[in-house]
Amino acid sequence: MAACRQSTLDLLENLTTSEFRQQSHADFSPVGWHLGHIAFTESLWLLEYLKEDPCPYPDYQRLFAADGLPKAERENLPNLSEILAFMQAIRDRTLAYLETAPLYDQLRLWRWVLQHESQHAETATYVLAMHRWSQRAAQPRKMVPNSRRQPGPTSASKQNMVLIPGGAFEMGSSTLDALDNERPSHRVSISDYWLDCTPVTVADYAAFMAAGGYQNSQWWHPEGWAWIQKQHITQPLYWQDPLTVWPEMPVCGVSWYEADAYSCFVGKRLPTEAEWERAAHWQPQQDCMQTYPWGDTPLTAKRGNFGGNQDGVTPVGAYPDGRSATGCDDLLGNVWEWTNTWFAGYPDFVPYPYQGYSQTYFDGTHRVLRGGSWATRPWVLRSTFRNWYQPWIQQVFSGFRCALSA
Repeated sequence: MAACRQSTLDLLENLTTSEFRQQSHADFSPVGWHLGHIAFTESLWLLEYLKEDPCPYPDYQRLFAADGLPKAERENLPNLSEILAFMQAIRDRTLAYLETAPLYDQLRLWRWVLQHESQHAETATYVLAMHRWSQRAAQPRKMVPNSRRQPGPTSASKQNMVLIPGGAFEMGSSTLDALDNERPSHRVSISDYWLDCTPVTVADYAAFMAAGGYQNSQWWHPEGWAWIQKQHITQPLYWQDPLTVWPEMPVCGVSWYEADAYSCFVGKRLPTEAEWERAAHWQPQQDCMQTYPWGDTPLTAKRGNFGGNQDGVTPVGAYPDGRSATGCDDLLGNVWEWTNTWFAGYPDFVPYPYQGYSQTYFDGTHRVLRGGSWATRPWVLRSTFRNWYQPWIQQVFSGFRCALSA
């Protein structure tokens, strides 16, 4: 808990007043709200629910509750020093309770609170990135040509892909750390498929842009085409020209619509969530599931780009120690990866710790992302973890890899 909190506080280095208090996008709360919400949630579940102590900060209940205020009204915040004092006061009470708490009866909820902070710290990182990227985006930079020619492969290339045998396997998790939407572990069966060894790179995506990908409706889902026309989208949010950055960086800041359009352009498709998990979780030699892509050895900085260690994306394939048993790199960390699956509960889903934590988003409008990003904290980095956003969202550190049915 101390390590997780320090990684949260590290976000405050060089934080400006506007970055702390203001929204960077209508769908995201200010950084300061996320800090207060982290402490509010810790108090709600560990002190009020488990210890049965009354809320020590009743004035913050509506401000920092997840369902308290619309995001646009969350800019009316106490100052940073007050919120930091609030966080510390709650943490002091939490650690005092930890001395006497029946921890092994409560451990799932304590672990959930740890993961909750990790998730909100990453969302705060997105908010900071949007604030700071808007300043960079205003500077002149070389643009990729917008040709209207319509090339594109007549058949998909299997170069840089691996063939993954299908079959039945256990999907999801029933471990203590697993969130409600990861549970329960259940049997699924899929067919043989090909999967990209790495996420799609800046150089790959630049070819799509140069070929007029954003001007040609044939590659796009109809809703995606309507979206780019209405929003005047011509490139990923965090786009960097491959002539000015390492071209083997994964493309970052793409919506599901953009990932789907690129996949169509190269004659492929996005993987299903089950295909992604089998690639990241399955050990073909022993025909069994393993904790991480590389096995059951604990997560270390040699295995991938996560936890803010590199403060941004790194070239694909830079962590061979993190390669999966199925032959894929960068399955955990670097960029979240879109799948072709709608976010929904697994069979026999049971909400935890409250009804709306995941279930609110089982609405048929959110697509599943897998794998984590460079900013994902280690406490939520695992092969079964599920993230979810609407298909038009570019603001997360999202990329993708392509699949092909065998």
